[in-house]
Amino acid sequence: MISNIDHIAIAVNDLDSAIQQFAALTGIEPESVHIEEVPSEKVRVAFIPLGSSKIELLEPLDRSGPIATFLEKRGEGLHHIALETANLDKELERTRKENLHPLSSPSTGAGKKKIVFFNPKDTSRVLIEFVQKM
Repeated sequence: MISNIDHIAIAVNDLDSAIQQFAALTGIEPESVHIEEVPSEKVRVAFIPLGSSKIELLEPLDRSGPIATFLEKRGEGLHHIALETANLDKELERTRKENLHPLSSPSTGAGKKKIVFFNPKDTSRVLIEFVQKM
């Protein structure tokens, strides 16, 4: 079962500048923002906490990754919405029966969460990610 919106992800060209902007917007201290690199996705990520959810800012580490491609084609903006589940494998079983197809097998994302993305063709052109905390 989906329990929560884990995060809303925004692709940005300059992570440090975006952190300052969103810190000012939300009223949080920039020092409370968690930053990490996810080499497998070729991104540097910042999580801005908002209650039980987060805003995730994504900056490409180089020009060959999916976020770099997204920025090149569409510019900065909303990239995906991540929904939290306690059991990713069960959710994949359920969604396959509903004819909703993941783009790949589950992998490990930021925060060492188990993640999978769904084809935007199946989800009203919005990239949806399922995340399971490990």
